[in-house]
Amino acid sequence: MTTVGIATGAGRGMGNSCAQRMVDTVDVLLLVDRDEATVTTAAEELDQAGRASTEPFVLDITDVDGLARLAARTSELGTLRAVAHAAGISPSMGDWRRIFEVDLIGTARLAEALRPLASTGTALVCFASMSPLLDPSVPDPTALAILDDPLDDKFLERMRETLGVSIENSGIAYSWAKRGVHRFVQREALRLGPAGARICSVSPGIIATPQGKQEAEEHPIMGKLVEGSPLRRMGKAGEVAAVVAFALSDQASFLNGIDLLVDGGAYAAVQVAAGK
Repeated sequence: MTTVGIATGAGRGMGNSCAQRMVDTVDVLLLVDRDEATVTTAAEELDQAGRASTEPFVLDITDVDGLARLAARTSELGTLRAVAHAAGISPSMGDWRRIFEVDLIGTARLAEALRPLASTGTALVCFASMSPLLDPSVPDPTALAILDDPLDDKFLERMRETLGVSIENSGIAYSWAKRGVHRFVQREALRLGPAGARICSVSPGIIATPQGKQEAEEHPIMGKLVEGSPLRRMGKAGEVAAVVAFALSDQASFLNGIDLLVDGGAYAAVQVAAGK
């Protein structure tokens, strides 16, 4: 049996770090990224780094036809074993619609495309964020109900109607999109269970990737979160990838439907400071 792994956003950052961890866990590893140059280079560098043969796959995660091609290629190669879905954008990288389309709708579409390939031992990890955990407000229940159906044709319009103009703030949209990933993973665990497959999410804190540093420069509050955290430093991409690797491994075979917070204790510090 040939086992297949998929790492999205694999051209750089945390997606690439996840791919580096996965090369010794599967026979074939598909490196997915929208940037052809970076993902091709990444595949060349990793091809001799471990047991897996690597193959670049150029794809925008919002492309439904492209996702169908990814699923078909996976099926051609063998049995789907592991998926590290790190592809996503941060608040400074797009408007509110694009953030939802990539970070939540894209996640749901990827899961939908790969679901028929899931079997006993298949594991997926989707990247979320600590951002929604830091929101002190009580989420609107109507918005949460809409959030749970990201593939609805009217999804974006319904979110805008319910939350108003505030959702057009990219930071608020990002937090809602990542909250949607948390909730999506819970529901997807129920859908995958009969096949013997698992899914979790991972919520990185402030990580020292180019994207993370860019966000920290534009949002000073992130620096304060780092300073107030127990470890008082940004995380490393490899530290997040190590958690993802464990969640995808057979050692984590009973880990399912939950979020793994990897933030150096930043959230704990916020909770303690708030007296919670």
